[in-house]
Amino acid sequence: MTAAPPKLGPFDLERVFRAVDKITERLNRATAALDAAGIPYAVIGGNAVANWVSRIDESMTRFTKDVDILLRPTDLDIAEAALTVSGFHKRATLGIVAFHDGPEGKSGDAIHVVLAGQKVRPGYLLPAPDVEERERGPNYFILNLDALVRMKLTSNRDHDRTHIRDLMRVGLVDETWLSRVPCELVERLKYCLDTPDG
Repeated sequence: MTAAPPKLGPFDLERVFRAVDKITERLNRATAALDAAGIPYAVIGGNAVANWVSRIDESMTRFTKDVDILLRPTDLDIAEAALTVSGFHKRATLGIVAFHDGPEGKSGDAIHVVLAGQKVRPGYLLPAPDVEERERGPNYFILNLDALVRMKLTSNRDHDRTHIRDLMRVGLVDETWLSRVPCELVERLKYCLDTPDG
């Protein structure tokens, strides 16, 4: 049986702007809760890449819906308490911890947690970095560039390679990084450098 096609809403750029505003609000609310509770964390993933890229050229910033945060496993319980007060609800599915925005929140509207010092998936070459590898932005802590590049190369999915190329396009990553990343990741970085257009 063929599924019915999705129902299309109208074209409306305001809908796009609202979606971006919701992600920004969710990220700011979650990190403010963690800051207020004194819990070490770092913003990772596409939002971290966007923050780094925008420091060079904001016109090159790529929109992402994912809000990913790095936490130490020992801080997960107190982080849950802080985030719950701010309206988030913890759900763990297939070993992935997420805090949905409200009791009926969708998975796309969640804060996704990566545990510091642990492999995100058993087959990954390297574990996630520690939260100490971070820099303070105006609103929240962001993973530093070295750790972010390692994470992206370790994940090595299509969108991770796209993020590496975004960093390349603004000059934050280049051939000199071949001696800067762990040996396990050199071939993955070389592939991105050799295929800048994907």
